[in-house]
Amino acid sequence: MSRSNARAVPVLMYHHISTSPGMITVNPEHFTAQMDYLAEAGYRTIGSAQLAAFLRGEDVPAKSIVITFDDGYLDNWVHAHPALAKHDFTALCFLVSSWPGEGLVRPNASHAGATLPPLLDHHAGERAIENGRTDDVILRWSEIEAMREAGTFEFHSHTHSHVRWDRVAGSSGEKRERLQEDLSAARLALRTRLGEVSDHLCWPQGYYDDDYREIALGAGFRHFYTCDAGTNVGANPLDRNASADAERSINRLEVRDRPASWLASRLWVHTRPAISRAYLSIKR
Repeated sequence: MSRSNARAVPVLMYHHISTSPGMITVNPEHFTAQMDYLAEAGYRTIGSAQLAAFLRGEDVPAKSIVITFDDGYLDNWVHAHPALAKHDFTALCFLVSSWPGEGLVRPNASHAGATLPPLLDHHAGERAIENGRTDDVILRWSEIEAMREAGTFEFHSHTHSHVRWDRVAGSSGEKRERLQEDLSAARLALRTRLGEVSDHLCWPQGYYDDDYREIALGAGFRHFYTCDAGTNVGANPLDRNASADAERSINRLEVRDRPASWLASRLWVHTRPAISRAYLSIKR
């Protein structure tokens, strides 16, 4: 492989970019600094199609990375979107497709002098969703459309309900039936609202088992985003399994509320496959 091509592609995992501190949250100052670092260091973001091509064995430029966000929180529009737009970066957002609502686009941090919408911390947001107040926490379809049009975000499936059916179903058969209904509803919602649906799926809470995989494959998904740490390497293009229809499991690196130097050190490790494997082996 040419030194101008990537040996590995790290996939970064974010949830909240918010001034309300808490679980799985990066504050906007740290996130902006992290994006500034990526741009200054020569990293480039790639989307789902380029990542899929890389996993099949095609080349992508060195210092290619993927940025992902789970759940579709309002703060992704308020704070993440402007920071990404500053550098012409793109990210993947995995939507729980039953959560977005209707309404006008709310102000974000790029709107000078505007009063930004209040942002709940993670646990308060969970309670709001449970009580049917998703609009307090989650993107509206109008904001999703604005992010797509700006090119800062792609949107993919994080199921329709975010329910862990393995925990609530009374039997394996019920688990499979409910999951199949959930994924079908998710695909229909995205196709109806966005005009398309991809074969990229993020597992809720990173959980999956053989039933989950089988049902998801049957529903048309092929690229599965996990919470498993590590980097991603491409297949040998001569491998007969390196086809567009092959299943791919994608590792991700959880980004913490730390300065850009922390992210720089992690990317130094996880853009080098052998060092990444050794590092993770030691951590385990």
